[in-house]
Amino acid sequence: MSMRDKLRRVAAVFCCGAAALVAGCSILPVEEEPLKPPLVQPVKENFELYEVKYGSIAKKISGVATFASDKTTYLYFTESGGRLQSINVRLGDGVKAGDVVATLNPGDLETRIRLQELAVEKANIMLDQAKEEQRGDMRALRLKMIDLESAQVQLESLKRQLEKTKLVSDIDGIVTYVEPLNQGDPVEAYRPIVSISDPTEMKLVYQATNPNDLVGVEINMDVAVKIKDREFKGKVVQIPATAPFTENKALQERNLKSIVIRVDDLPEDAEIGTSADFTIITEQRDNVLVIPRSGLRSYLGRDYVQVLEGESRKEVDVEKGIVSSTEVEIRKGLEEGQLVILNN
Repeated sequence: MSMRDKLRRVAAVFCCGAAALVAGCSILPVEEEPLKPPLVQPVKENFELYEVKYGSIAKKISGVATFASDKTTYLYFTESGGRLQSINVRLGDGVKAGDVVATLNPGDLETRIRLQELAVEKANIMLDQAKEEQRGDMRALRLKMIDLESAQVQLESLKRQLEKTKLVSDIDGIVTYVEPLNQGDPVEAYRPIVSISDPTEMKLVYQATNPNDLVGVEINMDVAVKIKDREFKGKVVQIPATAPFTENKALQERNLKSIVIRVDDLPEDAEIGTSADFTIITEQRDNVLVIPRSGLRSYLGRDYVQVLEGESRKEVDVEKGIVSSTEVEIRKGLEEGQLVILNN
C-alpha cells in the first residue's frame, strides 16, 4: 500500500470519529431558559356602598295582641282549710250574677243547720208557752226570749259558714280562667279559682317576653291596629308603671310585661280571645341623616363607620341617634353624599 493510500484511510477514520462525536453530543439535553414569573393582577375590592342622605326614621314596637275583658272578676275563697267539692263551670261558659261556680265540702254543716232550725222552733214554742202561763213574770219571759235569740244567732252563724263554702259570681259574663283543681284538693285563701269577664267591655292586651321590650311606650300614645285586614285607631291606656296594685303574684308578673290598648269603634265581631296586629311609634325624626344598620360598626363602646375615599376605606367615629330595626340616625360624623361601606 502506498503512502498516499495510508493517508486517505487515516483521514477517513478521523472523519468517522468526528461524525460519531457530533452525533453523540446531539442526544444530550439542551438547557432551557428559566421561565419568568406570571404577572399577578391586583384584586380590586368590591364594596357594597350606601350614599348618606337625609330621610325620616322611626322606632316602633309591633306585635300581636289579644282582646281581653276590661272588667274581670277573680273569684276565690277567703279562708284556708277547706277541701274542694266541685267546680261547676268550664272555660268559656256563660254565667249570671248569683251563680255558684264552685263549692267546698260542707262536712256536717247542713245537718247542724237543720238541728239548729229545730232548736229555734222549739225556743219559739217555749217562749209562747211562757207568755201564756207566766203572765206578769217578766224575768221568766226574758229568759225564754234569750234562749230564742241565742238559738237564732247560732243558726245564722252556721248559715254563714255554709255560704262560705260556695263561690258565687257577682257579675254576668263568661268564664275566662279555671284553676286546675280536683275534688278533695285543699284550697288556699285568696287563691283565684275562677275568673269571670264581661264581654261587653274589651281592650287589647299585649304581653311582651321581656319588660325591656316595652321601653318607650307611654300612656295615650297612638296605636295602629289591624284586625282581619281592617285598620283601626287606638290609644295606650295602661303600661307597667300604671298597672293597678294587686297582691296576686301571677298578676303582678304579668302586668310588668303588659300594655293595654283601647280601640276606637270596636267591631261587633271582636270577642274575647280575638287577635290583632298593632304598631306603636315610640320615637320619630324627620330630615335627619340615615344609614342602614349594616353600615354601623361598634367595638368596645365605640360607634364608627367605614367610608370610601377614592379607592381606599377610612374609619370615621359617629354619634348615633334613633336605632330602628333596619336603620340608624347619624347625628355627628357624616355628611350627606358620603359613601358608607356596608358590612357583608
